[in-house]
Amino acid sequence: MGRDLQLEVTLVSSSLMHAIFDQGPPPSCPAPFNMAQYVLAAGAETPDKIALAVLTQTGAQRWSYDRLTRAVLGTATGLARHGARPGDRVLMQLGDSVEFPITYLAALAAGLIPVPTSAMLTGPEVSGIAAETRPALIVAQSGVALPDHVDCPVIGAADLAQMHALPAADFVMGDPDRPGYIIYTSGTSGVPRAVTHAHRAIWARRMMWQGWYGLTPQDRLLHAGAFNWTYTLGTGLLDPWTIGATALIPGAGVTPAQLPLLLRRHDATIFAAAPGVYRQVLRHDMPPLPKLRHGLSAGEKLPASTRAAWVRATGTPIHEAYGMSECSTFISGAPDRPAPEGKLGYPQTGRCVAVLDDAGPVAFDQPGTLAIARGDPGLMLGYWDAGKSAPTLSAEPWFRTGDTVSMAVDGSITYLGRGDDMMNAGGVRVSPIEVETALNAHPGITECAAVEVPVKADVSVIAAFYVAEAELDPDALRAFAAGSLAKYKQPRIYRRVDALPKGANGKLLRRQLRDTWAAEPPDG
Repeated sequence: MGRDLQLEVTLVSSSLMHAIFDQGPPPSCPAPFNMAQYVLAAGAETPDKIALAVLTQTGAQRWSYDRLTRAVLGTATGLARHGARPGDRVLMQLGDSVEFPITYLAALAAGLIPVPTSAMLTGPEVSGIAAETRPALIVAQSGVALPDHVDCPVIGAADLAQMHALPAADFVMGDPDRPGYIIYTSGTSGVPRAVTHAHRAIWARRMMWQGWYGLTPQDRLLHAGAFNWTYTLGTGLLDPWTIGATALIPGAGVTPAQLPLLLRRHDATIFAAAPGVYRQVLRHDMPPLPKLRHGLSAGEKLPASTRAAWVRATGTPIHEAYGMSECSTFISGAPDRPAPEGKLGYPQTGRCVAVLDDAGPVAFDQPGTLAIARGDPGLMLGYWDAGKSAPTLSAEPWFRTGDTVSMAVDGSITYLGRGDDMMNAGGVRVSPIEVETALNAHPGITECAAVEVPVKADVSVIAAFYVAEAELDPDALRAFAAGSLAKYKQPRIYRRVDALPKGANGKLLRRQLRDTWAAEPPDG
């Protein structure tokens, strides 16, 4: 796993006071291993305990660990009966329902490779994913876009529910380094990239239990996100289940205004959400929450004003974390080591993290690119390549995140901004090139640039600046974008400009558009 190389780099650099954090590796993942078996093992010791409660205004749908495990292993049998074999991909196009995590774990249990995607994807988007991953099965809710050419069975959500009662499958055990699941992320090239993680990725998340969550088997963790969001899947479901805690998830239709009452009514001890949800919740009255210990935030930078408002309203802190699709969350504040004011947090114990420039690690308190060692068990295997049996990373010792930070002598990390033009849409990274490619196909647009711009305090949206002979109807542009971009990727603002700012080499200067917007925001 390259740890010897990491230690060598650390020993050499430490004498030069370079910005590297390394307090030793985490325990090795056991072998043979299966991610789903590991997630459900603690619950097997307490089969009658509530693993999941899907919350509504008037009650909850409750799943014991025994019921959850039977549903997962029955569904694994059902997937196998449809012809899927270990190593095959299962394309998941499921919405906000409990079938999403059940199907995800079932595929893993059967040795299949789940490929969870957003149910909001358009036909061209999901067709590209299917062409790359070549699924043996598609599981989809009604009404979602399917690939243009479907040459494999398509299982509906109702069929999945019927599988729960099938005989239990056996867990397919194997090498913890084998591909486990694929998630898609927007790359800087504008083409969504298939991030491939090993089964061992769940083992790496143990470092978050104390390094971010302060999680125990007695906790009741309420995550405000939808079932089919990877932040909810990991922090809201898989991690609580792995330790034997109870996951609380708001059902479809629950609004942010109703979350404070649900936190109190269901004795939530930890609350997890994206910063935008915290802002919405804080617009409403907050009842006393005597069981709540703290909140968790990830997905985008948490504004200091939102943190302060939450502390005033609840008397509890928020612990923020940094992660990315390519690696599990690895920088965070925690109950036993809160982040210093103005800091993002600390590398979790077991991680090997550095701040780099082009020559290598920089000095403490100097800006550079945040990087994590290639040997980290939570780091992806690589980007999926349909022509290869397994993706691989390069042999270089560090994986660079593209974000600019500095590291203090005590290891604390200060976030200084993105090192690229990537945008953030409600906690999901979106490539401007992907948006621009879609809009440049419009017959009235000569060229365009997509950037993330602030519209009010602590709120940013995607804006499209375009060059055209005449002003174009914004509603018509929105309808055009909806034909090829998922809703969360679609610009909220369209603004015609005479020309786009470019450098001497012709490179588009998106930062200049952001700076101009911030200096002279348009009316409305």
